[in-house]
Amino acid sequence: MDSTLAILFSLLHILNVCSAAPLPGEVVKMKSKVKWMAEQLVVRLNKDFQVPAGLTLRPPADDLDGLSSIVMLLEGYNSLICDTLNLAQVKLDISSLTGYLDQWRQGHCSEQWPKPSVPGPLEELQRRKDFHIHTVSIEAFMRVKEILSWLLRNLDHLQTC
Repeated sequence: MDSTLAILFSLLHILNVCSAAPLPGEVVKMKSKVKWMAEQLVVRLNKDFQVPAGLTLRPPADDLDGLSSIVMLLEGYNSLICDTLNLAQVKLDISSLTGYLDQWRQGHCSEQWPKPSVPGPLEELQRRKDFHIHTVSIEAFMRVKEILSWLLRNLDHLQTC
């Protein structure tokens, strides 16, 4: 009886470990959807808003080390884009992408990581948002474009929780 119980617990553990990892087909589907959403968003960003000529981002770039940080950064920058720039559809598209990524993370990442701390560039913009609303919005917009470009080049990082 004891050996049967030990075998059952072992099988249950194996089943639990195996079910926590997404199947390769699910990962391919998720990456494909994220790629499509990000590409559509980049097209919309380029069409709906022109960054003033000569304006560039100052380093450092955001530290993107997995789904949690990508979701947190996109949500943070999206919240800093002011509504007076007439980018409601862009903000909705960013929310859709972050919602999809967060849903994937919650369903496929077995460990619940604590919410990452706010990194340098986002934290700096959050401090300035009350004083320089349009400047902060433009930089947040540019940071979203930067994250999307990185994401499109590094879709394999989506497997990292």
